[in-house]
Amino acid sequence: MEEVPRGIHPSGPLMDFSWSPEQLQFRRAVSEFAAGSLNVDVDARTRDGEFRRDLWKACADFGLLGLPVPAEYGGSAQDLPTAVLAMEALGYGCRDQGLLFSLHAHLWAVVMPVLAFADAGVRARLLPGLIDGTLIGAHAISEPEAGSNGYAMRATATKVGDDYVLNGTKTWVTNAPIADVFVVFATVNAKRGMFGVTGFLIEKGTPGLRVSAPFRKMGLTTSPMSEVLLDDCRVPASHRLGKEGQGAAIFNHSMGWERSCILASQLGGMEHQLDQALTYAKTREQFGKPIGDFQLVASKLVDMKLRLETSRLLLYRTAWKQTQGEDITADAAMVKLYLSEAAVQSALDAIQIHGGNGYMAEYGVERDLRDAVGGRLYSGTSEIQRLIIARAMGLRP
Repeated sequence: MEEVPRGIHPSGPLMDFSWSPEQLQFRRAVSEFAAGSLNVDVDARTRDGEFRRDLWKACADFGLLGLPVPAEYGGSAQDLPTAVLAMEALGYGCRDQGLLFSLHAHLWAVVMPVLAFADAGVRARLLPGLIDGTLIGAHAISEPEAGSNGYAMRATATKVGDDYVLNGTKTWVTNAPIADVFVVFATVNAKRGMFGVTGFLIEKGTPGLRVSAPFRKMGLTTSPMSEVLLDDCRVPASHRLGKEGQGAAIFNHSMGWERSCILASQLGGMEHQLDQALTYAKTREQFGKPIGDFQLVASKLVDMKLRLETSRLLLYRTAWKQTQGEDITADAAMVKLYLSEAAVQSALDAIQIHGGNGYMAEYGVERDLRDAVGGRLYSGTSEIQRLIIARAMGLRP
C-alpha cells in the first residue's frame, strides 16, 4: 500500500476556493464602493495625515464594520472567507490604506473581542455603535518596554470594591486619538506572567484615561496612532473582558482574526499595484519599444504576479480552514509573514518599473511602499511570526 505523505489527508474535506455568484457580486460592489467613495482628496489626506470620519461612516453604512457580526447587533453574519473577499476588494478600490488599517484594527481587535468576551449588557450597549460607525475602537496592549513581548507589561489593574483601578502607559495604539472605546490589557498579578494579564473595556471620557498627541509615521498616515495613559483609571468590573487572567487568551483570539484578515486589503492593493505597473510597462517606451518587452522588466512583473497569487492562496486557505473549525494559529502567522514581506518587495519592484516616476509622490507608488513596510511590524513582527510557525513545527527556538 502506498504510504500517504505526512500532512496530506485525502479523506478530509476538499478545499474549494470557488465563489458563489452572490459573493462575487458582493466583491464587485465593495470594490466599486471603495473606488467611488473612499478616494476623496486621497493625496492631500495622506500627505497631511488626515482621518476622515465621514469616510469611516460611509464604510459603516455600507456594512463593512459588521461583516462577521450577528444581525442582532447590526452585523451581517458573514463567514470569514466572505469577509476576507470583501476586504480584498476594499483594498483594490481604495487608495487610502491608512483608513483601511484603522478599519481592520477596529473590527478584528475591538469588535470581535467585545462580541466574544464582553459582559452581555455591555456588549448589547456598545456593539451597535461600533458597527454603525458612531463609535470607533482602539486596542491597547503594547508598552514602551513591552512590544513583541506584550505579556511582560507593567500596566496594572488593582481590584477595589466593584471596580478595577488601572495604571500604566500603552503605546502604538492605532485609532487612539479618535477612539470612543478602548480594549486595554493590564496585569492583576505580575508574578503570574501571562496568566495575570486581563482585558478591560474603557470608554472615552473615563477619568484617568488620557491620550497623547498623535505620532508622526512613515506610512499609513491617515490612521491616527498615539499613546494611552492610565492614571488611577477606575473601570467597573462589568467592563472586564472575560475572567481575570484570561487576557492572553483574549489577545490570541483577536490576533487569530487580525493576522488572518488585516492584510487582505493589502492583497487587493497588490493587485491594483500590479495592474498599474502592467499598464505602465505596456505604454512607457524606451529604445523604441515598451519597457515591458525587456526581459528584466517582464521578470519583475512576473514576480509580482507570483507573490500576489501565492499570497491569495495562503489567505484563502486560512479563511477556509477557520470555517472547518481548525486551529489557524500557524496559518494566520504564515499569512501575516508572507503577505507582509511580499507586499514590501512588490512595492519595491513597482517603483523600479516606474523608474524616476515611481520615486515621485504624484504616481502614488512610493506611498504603497511606505504603507507596506508597516505590515512587517504591526500585529506581531515578521520575526515573531517565524517563531510562531517554528513552534507549530515542533521546534523550540
